[in-house]
Parts: sequence; C-alpha cells; structure tokens
Amino acid sequence: MTSRKVIELFYDVVSPYSWLSFEVMCRYRNVWNVDVKLRPALLGGVMQGADNKPPATVPNKANYMVKDVQRLATYFDVPMTFPSDPFEVMFRKGSLSAMRFLTAVQEQEKDGDKKVEQVSRELWMRIWNRDKDITEPASLSEAAKSAGLSDGEIKDLLESYTSKKIKDKLKNSTQEALDNGAFGFPMFVCHVDGKPEMFFGSDRFELMAHCIGEKWLGPQPHKSKL
Repeated sequence: MTSRKVIELFYDVVSPYSWLSFEVMCRYRNVWNVDVKLRPALLGGVMQGADNKPPATVPNKANYMVKDVQRLATYFDVPMTFPSDPFEVMFRKGSLSAMRFLTAVQEQEKDGDKKVEQVSRELWMRIWNRDKDITEPASLSEAAKSAGLSDGEIKDLLESYTSKKIKDKLKNSTQEALDNGAFGFPMFVCHVDGKPEMFFGSDRFELMAHCIGEKWLGPQPHKSKL
C-alpha cells in the first residue's frame, strides 16, 4: 500500500495568492492521496529574512497584480476583490495580529486543522472580499465567530494570542519556511518518501502534481470530467 504524501502550505492571510492556493489545497484534500498541513506564518518576516521586495511595491507589478488577481479569482472561483486601500491593508496595517491569532487557533485545536481552515478563510474574506479590518481584537473575534468558534474558545484565544508562547510559535513557523527556501508566499513543501520538495506560487499545481505522482484536474476538481 502506497503511503500518503504530505503537503505543507505556508501562508499569510495578507497574501491574495495564498488564498487561491489555500482553497485549491482544501479542494484537493480528498482528491489526491495526500495529507494537507496548514502552516500559518508571517509573510513580512519571510520577505525580510529572504531580503526580498513585495511585488506590490513595484509600480508596474502592482498595476499588473490588480488585473491578475481579478482574472485568477474568476478562474479559481474564489470571491476575491481588492480592498479600497491595498497599500494600507498590506503594509501599514499588515497581518501580524491576525497571524498570531491563527497560530493561537492552531495551538488551541491541537488535533487537525478544521478550525484553522475556517478562521483563515474568514480572515481572507474580511480583507479580500469585505474590505474590513483584521488587526483589532474585535475584528479577530468577529472572524472567529463567523468561523463557528464558541464564545469560550474566542475568549481563550484573545487571552493567548499575544503571549510569548504564541509569538514564539509564529516566529518558529516563519523561520521554518525560510529554512525550506521561502522568499514569499504561498509556499508548499511536499514530502514524498521522506524527501521534501519546495514549490512557490499559486501557479505551480500542475508541476507539483507531476512531481508527487498525482493528477492535476484544474483549480475546481469537482467540475473536472475524469
């Protein structure tokens, strides 16, 4: 019997391309013979650690990115629209609080990542669909509530997400991404027969499928004719 492969997805909710990859991986959980592990990490820390420059800071890339994301949102069937002030969202406000909160969700959940998946999606929806804040405690609480978490769970998260334990856990995940060669997100680390392979970007699924011995059926596999 062939052992299941493992795909780790390193992501940050400030990244629209990460959202696309996240949804595809969630769709392929039951299509490919893989275990998907969600790895919240801090994109800002990766960019700094890799001495990289965000594409949105380059004017021509930023202009292209707006059009690119609109086309990809349709192709991937993800309800994504740009916030009214993308620069403020991505660079002035950032995602540190949100990623610490997600890390706390992961720490609280322990077994599995269903809640991490749901809260991640709600945070992306807040930025990249509803043009809402993800930096204030009330905003994080709203996202968790929409994701189905209980009042007690949310209370515990709000008390823990600023703790040293959670801060260190996020730092460690970010460093692990860098150690695997990250220079941006989304980043995948595929483990097949104990050998890790890194892939970057939301446009490498076909190549990734080939390398892990699976079949790429497009971004919406449920609509594909096998």
